[in-house]
Order: sequence, then structure tokens, then C-alpha cells
Amino acid sequence: MTKLFGTDGVRGIANLSPMTSEIAMAIGRAAAYLLSHRDHNGLPQTTKVVIGKDTRLSGYMLENALAAGFCSMGAKVFLVGPLPTPGIAFITRSMRADAGVVISASHNAYQYNGIKLFDRNGFKLPDHMEREIEALIHSPQLDAIRPTMEHVGRATRIEDAIGRYIVYIKDTFPNEFTLDGVRVVLDCANGAAYKIAPTVFEELGAEVFPIGCEPDGKNINDQCGAVYPQAMCKKVHEHRAEIGIALDGDADRLILSDEKGEIVDGDQAMAICALQMLKEGTLKKKTLVVTPMSNMGLEVAIKKAGGKLIRAQVGDRYIVETMRKHDLNLGGEQSGHLVFLDHNTTGDGMIAALKILSIMKRTGKKLSELKNQMTHYPQILENVIVRTKEDFSGYPKILEAISKAEKDLGETGRVLVRYSGTEPLARVMVEGEDHQKIQQHVYDIAQSIRTQLG
Repeated sequence: MTKLFGTDGVRGIANLSPMTSEIAMAIGRAAAYLLSHRDHNGLPQTTKVVIGKDTRLSGYMLENALAAGFCSMGAKVFLVGPLPTPGIAFITRSMRADAGVVISASHNAYQYNGIKLFDRNGFKLPDHMEREIEALIHSPQLDAIRPTMEHVGRATRIEDAIGRYIVYIKDTFPNEFTLDGVRVVLDCANGAAYKIAPTVFEELGAEVFPIGCEPDGKNINDQCGAVYPQAMCKKVHEHRAEIGIALDGDADRLILSDEKGEIVDGDQAMAICALQMLKEGTLKKKTLVVTPMSNMGLEVAIKKAGGKLIRAQVGDRYIVETMRKHDLNLGGEQSGHLVFLDHNTTGDGMIAALKILSIMKRTGKKLSELKNQMTHYPQILENVIVRTKEDFSGYPKILEAISKAEKDLGETGRVLVRYSGTEPLARVMVEGEDHQKIQQHVYDIAQSIRTQLG
């Protein structure tokens, strides 16, 4: 059976398998059946589904195919158009819908697209439910289930979804503060937040200098946004801004710039938020959830302040699963996903930015001062293109290179080698106190992977 779901839904080049309209329709049918309420005969009854997307050209094709799949199983579909991933999670909960669907490939280039599904509580579907959807797609079980006449579903467009989400986002910012006089460079990556984000920050009083807010269907993440924050940093210098905020294509993550035009990554943003929450006594169980990719410097800073750090599997939904399991309220990734479970059920770049701004307001400190609460350990990450994602255990030379690095670094460093969940890449990360030493280990491991699997 062909595996459709990766670490963050289904993803690929649009109009090529698995990102075709045929598969999108099949996902809609299978998800509608799995998530529906059923009558005494086991047939699906009316199911409510919210479908949103980012600004990719292929979004139109996939939106229509998904809606057709859901409607063919009797579902009532609500189309919200371009809306950030966390916005769709919010609307799904707000409308008491049975499911939410996001059409987006997040930080990838425009030729890619993806499909992510939320349950009625706004949480991404767990692995076992994704496997059930795959099984339904590949089986004849749904062939005979064809609602007819008045039982066929319909699609309705929600015109005020943007306004609802703007109000929701603004309500996460403390009432005692405004952003009056704060100069903000805001890069929306020509993505889903291009209308929403400027409005949020302007209505809170900021002077906003927007970039990446003119999507044409093909320029999403194109040398802009969280993956390419250099343009944001340059504009911070030009406009003498206090902060730069770069979102990715679906606005569930961010990378910041301080007032000097220097990058503030997800680890530093988490350190700022977690340390402030520790001081205020609002960090549940004094614990932050991260992934193996997060810098050792973050762990040192949190422990020094009396907190604890848990590492979950790479992927923001695994962070959320760990947070829910342990009843925690803050987690995130170095790449800029920050999850505040007190406010939303998934990463939200705008909520994260407002949290940082509220801490700047509360402490009276510049972002450059706040980020220095954490000291980065030297860390090098290299992506290696692979022809196949085979288990490393079958390649002794790769294992030997990894083992050599681990023995050499001991407790003063870390080695992480894994495959990307969305691209044909092996990611090699080595961290330690000696930059030259870790650089050599990254080179050795990457070369062994290229030789064996490239």
C-alpha cells in the first residue's frame, strides 16, 4: 500500500502523485467517512468540514477536489479561502466543525502543495487516523457509499473568516499594552497571512512596514518569509525598526530580527518566552517541550532558571502530542514553530510574535537584550539529497561516521541524523563546543551518506 502521509500531512509537487486532484478527492471521501457521525445503518450523517488554503496557484484545484470528495459523502463544507494554518484550526473549533483541512505546503516553493487535517478540537490527526484514511483510500469499502438526492453535501463560502481570526489573535495581546510607536517590519512570505498580519499589528498601534504581501500564486516563500529572512533584516536596518517578523507560507511559524538586524531563531524565541513564563509562574510544570533539533544552549538556559526541557519527535504535531500528554502549555521548534496551548492548538507565528512584543513591553528591554538570555552552542546542519530513504542500519560506513562523531563529542555535543518528512533529504546536525571539530564531523557523515545513498 502506498504511504501518503508524512510528518505533516500529505505533500508533494502539485498535480503529480500524491498531490493530484484524484487523491485529494479520495482523501475527502475517506476523511468524511472516518470523522462523520453515522446513523443506525452505519451510513454517514451530515458532517461539517472547514477547508482553507494558502496562496499557491494549485490551491484552487485541490480545494475543489477536496470539497467534491467531502460533498460526495454528504458533508457540509465551509470554504474560508486563504487563511493561516492556525486560523483554520481556530475556525474549526469555533464552528464546532467535525474536521478542518489545510491546503498548504508551508515553507516549500509554490510548485509544492500539501493537505493537513485537523480533528474537531483543532488538533492534527494522529498517526493511526492517517493510516485509517490511507487504508480506506486503498480499499473498496467506500465504493458502495454514495449519498443521493438531498443527502449529497454542499459547499458554502465563509466571507468573514479573516475578521474572526483577527479578533481572536488580537485578544491574545495583553489589554494593558498597545504597540503605539513600535516600528515593525512584517514579512508575510506572499502567503496566507498577507491580509491578516498587517491588520493585526496596525490595529494594535504598530507602524508596520510590510513586505511579501503581494501574492501572485507563484511567489510564495520566494526569497522571502521565514525561510529567507535576509530581506526582513535589511528592512529593519532601513526603517530603524524595533523588530522584524518573518512568517512562512501558512504562518504557523516565524523567524524574528532584533533592532540590529540580527536573526532571532525559534530556540531564542522559546527561551525568551519560557524564561518570562518561569518568572511569572505561568509555565506549566516549569517544563518546555522541544525537538532534538533545538540547541543545547536552550536547555542550559532553561535548567539554569529552574526549569526543565523535554525533547519530542521532530514535527510540531509531535510536540503538541507531548504537551497534551504531560499537560504542558509551551513547546516549539528551532525552525520557528511556537505552540502556546493556552491560546491555540498548533503553531501560530502571529501569536508568538505578539508574545515576544508583550515581553518587550513588560520588561522594557530590546529584543537584542532578551535574546542574549540564551547562548548558542555551535551547531551545523547540512541537507544531503538522497535517491532513497533507506534505514541507516543497513549501511555500516554511515553508522561508523555517526559513531565516531558521538564518541569524540561525548557529553559536550550531540549528533542527529534523520530524513526529512517532506523532501528527499537526509538532515545531518552536529552540535558541540568546538566549531572546527563539529564541521569536520558533519562533512564526514554527509559524505558517507552521499556515497551510499546519493
